[in-house]
Amino acid sequence: MSIIQTDKWLEKDYHQPLNITKRLLTYFEDVSAAELYDYLIVHGMYRPVKDGKVSVEKLRSLDCWNIVMMEWKRLKKIWNGPDIPIFIFPSDKYNIQIKRDFKGKSGVAFKDKLFLFLPEDIEIDEVKALFIHEYNHICVLAKNSRKDEQYTLLDSVLIEGLAESAVLHQLGENYISNWTNYYSKKNLKNYYEKFILPNKHIKQNEREHYKLLYGKGFYPKMLGYCVGFYLVQELLETHSISYSSLMRKDLNEIAKLIVI
Repeated sequence: MSIIQTDKWLEKDYHQPLNITKRLLTYFEDVSAAELYDYLIVHGMYRPVKDGKVSVEKLRSLDCWNIVMMEWKRLKKIWNGPDIPIFIFPSDKYNIQIKRDFKGKSGVAFKDKLFLFLPEDIEIDEVKALFIHEYNHICVLAKNSRKDEQYTLLDSVLIEGLAESAVLHQLGENYISNWTNYYSKKNLKNYYEKFILPNKHIKQNEREHYKLLYGKGFYPKMLGYCVGFYLVQELLETHSISYSSLMRKDLNEIAKLIVI
C-alpha cells in the first residue's frame, strides 16, 4: 500500500482536520476521529493555522511524498521490511519540544502503519532521516512479534537506539537528532545503571515506562532515547559488529550483548 496521497486530503480539508482523521479510521479500531486527532497532535501533527495551506504547497514542491516512496523502496529491500500505509502531514510549528529535540519534524510508528509530520522548510535529507528512524521501528516490531503490552522499558530503549543509529548509519552524524548530544558517555552510563537497569522490566502500558523513556518529571530529558542510542553505539563498537548484523537480531539477543 505504501504512500497515501494525503496531500489531496490536505488540499480539501486542511482546516477541518477531523475530516482527515475520519478518513484514517479505517486503519484503526475502537477510536473516534477526535480521539485519534488528539493522539496524533501529541506526536506532532499540525494544528490548523490561517496560512497553513502554504505549508502543504511547500511540502508538495519539495516532492516529499515521492521522496518517502523512493526511500521506502530502498529500505524495504535492505531491511526486508513490510509494506505498510505511510501518511504524511505538516508538523505542529508551535510544538516547542519538537523544535528543540527533533529539528521540527516528528513521527509515530505503529506495527502496521506509519505517520510523518514535516515542517514546511525541511531539507530533503531531513525527510529521509525521519523516515529512516520511523520505518526502522516498523522493521524491528515486525521481527519481534509481541503484543504491545509485552514490550518492556529496555525493549523501548533499544528500539529507539536502533532507529537513531540507523539514521547515523544511513546518512551520517549531521542528520541525527539533537538529543543524541545531550549527555556525555559517562553520564549515560550512569543513567543506564541508575534509571534504566533497575526498571528494565516495566511494561509499555505502565505510566513510569514513558516517563523514563521521554525523561518526564524529575528524570533527565529524553532519558530512554539518549541511553538507547548510547547502548547501541557501544554494542557496535565493543563487539565489532556491523549495524546490518545487529538489525538481524531480535531484541532479546541484543539485550544479552549489553555489558556496560
